[in-house]
Amino acid sequence: METDASFPGRSPLPTSDEARAALTEAARIRRSATALSATPWPTWFAMVLTAYSAAFPIAYGGLLADERWLLPSEAWGAVLLVITVAYLALFAVAARSWRRRTGVALRFDVLPKRAAVPLAIGMPVMLVGSAWVFRATGQAWWLAAASIAAAAVSVGFHLAFVRLHRKAS
Repeated sequence: METDASFPGRSPLPTSDEARAALTEAARIRRSATALSATPWPTWFAMVLTAYSAAFPIAYGGLLADERWLLPSEAWGAVLLVITVAYLALFAVAARSWRRRTGVALRFDVLPKRAAVPLAIGMPVMLVGSAWVFRATGQAWWLAAASIAAAAVSVGFHLAFVRLHRKAS
C-alpha cells in the first residue's frame, strides 16, 4: 500500500485489488437492497388489497345510486367507511410488520414507471368513475366490470412484484 503524501495523517491509499474488492462488495450490497425493496408485499395483505379494490366500486356505486339500490345509501356509506377504515388499519399493520421484518417500507416505486404511472392514474378513475357511470346509466354491470378489473390489476401488480423480486434475487 502506498501512502498519500499530499495529506499527512490520512490512511494509506488502497491497492487496486482492495479497491476492486470494495466495489464488488458495494455492488453486492446494492443488488441485495434492490431485491429486498422489490420483495412482494405479504400475501395476506395482497389479498386484503385485492378484496378492497374489488369491493370499493360496488360500495361507492351504492352510495351514489339515486334510489334504494339493494340497500339505503346510508348503509352503503357505512359499508364504504368500514371497509376503508379496515383497509387502512390493515395497511398500517402490514407496513409496520414488513418494515420490522425487512427493514424497508412497502413500496410501489421499484416497479417500472411505465406500469406504476398508469396504475396511479387509471385505478382511481376506474374505481370512482364506474360508480358515476352507474349513477348516470343505472346499469350495475359497470360496477361489476370495475370490480373485476380492479381485482385483476391488484393480483397482476402483486405477481409483478414477485417476478421482479425473483429477477433481482
